[in-house]
Amino acid sequence: MYEKTKNFIHKVKTPAYVVDEGLLIKNLEILKSVREKTGAKILLAQKAFSMYSLYPRISRYLDGTTASGLYEARLGFEEMGNREVHVYAPAYRESDMQELVQICDHIVFNTPKQWKKYKDKVKQSNRNISCGIRINPGYAEVETDLYNPCIPGSRLGTPLEGLNEEELEGIDGLHFHTMCEQDADVLWRTVQIVDKKFGVYLKHMKWINFGGGHHITKEGYQMEYLEKSIRLFQEKYGLMVYLEPGEAIALNAGFLVSEILEIMENGKKIAILDTSAACHMPDVLEMPYYPMILQNNKASFKVDEEGELVYRLGAPTCLAGDVIGDYKFQQKLEEGQRLVFCDMAIYSMVKNNTFNGMPLPSIYLYTKENELKLIKEFHYEDFKKRLS
Repeated sequence: MYEKTKNFIHKVKTPAYVVDEGLLIKNLEILKSVREKTGAKILLAQKAFSMYSLYPRISRYLDGTTASGLYEARLGFEEMGNREVHVYAPAYRESDMQELVQICDHIVFNTPKQWKKYKDKVKQSNRNISCGIRINPGYAEVETDLYNPCIPGSRLGTPLEGLNEEELEGIDGLHFHTMCEQDADVLWRTVQIVDKKFGVYLKHMKWINFGGGHHITKEGYQMEYLEKSIRLFQEKYGLMVYLEPGEAIALNAGFLVSEILEIMENGKKIAILDTSAACHMPDVLEMPYYPMILQNNKASFKVDEEGELVYRLGAPTCLAGDVIGDYKFQQKLEEGQRLVFCDMAIYSMVKNNTFNGMPLPSIYLYTKENELKLIKEFHYEDFKKRLS
């Protein structure tokens, strides 16, 4: 899996994201097999992966895209070809809805109140738009509150007590999203609760959307629970089932190549990189988590220890906490040496920023023919145009 990185580690201008097309296709083949075996439809959640230069290839395997607002919906509509475009947001602007009804096939509303506000616009579009409501089952097994949509006071989805049949007139489906990078045993426990709580409404629906957070392409994923969950709603209610994985599409298919600018000591060895956790991989600080890093084509994790070969990897920004983590290396690090962080195709590119005037990493594709292609390079003007 990691052997090919030596073919590009010294060829890219750092910092750089490199997406491995072969690894991406491997994930897409798994998702295609799920579609073919179960009859469920699978959408690309663009909030996790929006490298639209690859959308034509992705469209050969998936049913369409899902968006979190107008801009993502437009991107899916423009770049994915003749595929379904779905959108969900906690609330919509009226001006956005004017455009959404012209490009979306499915629109999911957060509450019956939102549906009531916009249902006339949907009808007046003269398009066959299927509309749904996001429900909040009140159950999730997500440990980090930042990513848990079912915490008390959550704005995401309508709880059972907020629904009634009269307000759901014209609604075709229910949507829930309660998972975050989890296995299908969690999904199975969740769908049983959804079935028990919302079955009275599901019998009137045409589809159900399981949302995202499914680690379908992760090694060891319990596929039998996914299939069992899909069959439950197909057989009991005759529903079309949708899934919206984001991370599963590009899981472990991308890398972030960085270079060591300086090595210093302050109670421990510190390597300052040209790469920032805050700017180039924000989830490292937000989740928080510690990305794997390659050493001799093997992945190494962050360590909680001291020693001659333990280095703290930090950024060149002024943010004191802009630290990736402490890692133990097999050899002493040197200035100018390059490091490769793993699983950097998902979320990193869509969430990066130019805080401190940090340059955005270039984007490369390592093709299935083992060719390195520069997809996009960023410059000062890209930083400047974000400001006024």
